[in-house]
Amino acid sequence: MQLALDWDGTCTVSDSLVAAIRLFGDPSVLYSGHGSHGEALVHEVGSLRASAEEISAWAVENVELRPGFHELVERFQPVIVSSGLPQLIQPVLAREGLQVEVHANDADPRLDGWVLSFYSDALCPVCGEHCKRAALPAGRPLVYVGDGYSDRCASLACDRVFARDLLAGFLAAEAVPFEPFETLHDVAGALER
Repeated sequence: MQLALDWDGTCTVSDSLVAAIRLFGDPSVLYSGHGSHGEALVHEVGSLRASAEEISAWAVENVELRPGFHELVERFQPVIVSSGLPQLIQPVLAREGLQVEVHANDADPRLDGWVLSFYSDALCPVCGEHCKRAALPAGRPLVYVGDGYSDRCASLACDRVFARDLLAGFLAAEAVPFEPFETLHDVAGALER
């Protein structure tokens, strides 16, 4: 079994990228009706006006992991697939003393606005966006754990899905089976059954 975890809102209690944009960028670009998820990310990340060191230090001080994260990592060696940024993910993993494979977008941190680079330059042939499907590990069966819009396409490529929040609503509306979760203890327990 291969396990893929979304980062923001799944591994973390709240969305660290959104919080960073509110503090270090322009919150007016959040949810402002861009043409695609990729366009939204370009504008959101492009609004960041701080150094990578400043944002990473903020992440270490403020990003809270969802209960059960350590247990899930230690038992199942997941891969994190994220639309977020390594500058927010890697420092938190280091703080926790964990080594986890991370497939994420990246950014060139410039003081006049960060420049986003997607995990894959190619648009997804299924959804037509820069989605996380290309970041999924190849192993089967493939289990996905997520919570948001950016998890939709990737979750549809998996054999088993744990979902909460927006992803759960999407999958329910599409009549796609999923298992709800609140903590990552819930996921670990279900995987062991």
